[in-house]
Amino acid sequence: MLTRKQHELLRFIHERLRETGVPPSFDEMKDALDLKSKSGIHRLITALEERGFIRRLPNRARALEVIRLPESTSGAGSQRRFTPSVVEGGLAGKAKAAPQPAPDPRDREMSIPVMGRIAAGVPISAIQTRSHSITLSGDFLSQGDHFALEVRGDSMVEAGILDGDLVVIRRQDTANTGDIIVALIDDEEATLKRFRRRGSSIALEAANQAYETRVLGPDRVKIQGKLVSLVRRY
Repeated sequence: MLTRKQHELLRFIHERLRETGVPPSFDEMKDALDLKSKSGIHRLITALEERGFIRRLPNRARALEVIRLPESTSGAGSQRRFTPSVVEGGLAGKAKAAPQPAPDPRDREMSIPVMGRIAAGVPISAIQTRSHSITLSGDFLSQGDHFALEVRGDSMVEAGILDGDLVVIRRQDTANTGDIIVALIDDEEATLKRFRRRGSSIALEAANQAYETRVLGPDRVKIQGKLVSLVRRY
């Protein structure tokens, strides 16, 4: 049986993983639950982990995986299992989906082109041409056209995105504040950052205190897509 705060945190983490493919920061969790300190979040996460609802992924900065959710329509001891929100496996492997009680169109497998590398650090050359493809279950994707990029750099480690990860991007040219996006700067450099608006300017925010936020004019930044999922090599 979960406490109200434990249940709220579990739902918040799950919804954020489903929306963005990466877990929320401790500050975001603290604000969402209206707590005064991050120590309260640490206690809640430990309690959820001990009860088997979440798992902290080893060797990854702040990376969490939701294993199960409470079954709200059944008894306290009943649990509902679902597909984990973090995809793991090799670049050429297929993401594994948990069994579903009824057929779901998202279960179809889709081939996603890998379009070279993306910088999570100092921007590198713009997105390259297609190198190969990976196959993912539709459960890990949203509607629209998708492509994948291999991450290079460590500026997004606090968002659970590590050097060598493969990020799956939905093509779109707009974003909401807080979205992790692929941004093309001056039509030459591509980078993976969190999107913020600062007045008439655009802020590209790292998830690593070692990196500064870049604030650019809107004419210098083109949004190429939004992060929807992540594949890890190991």
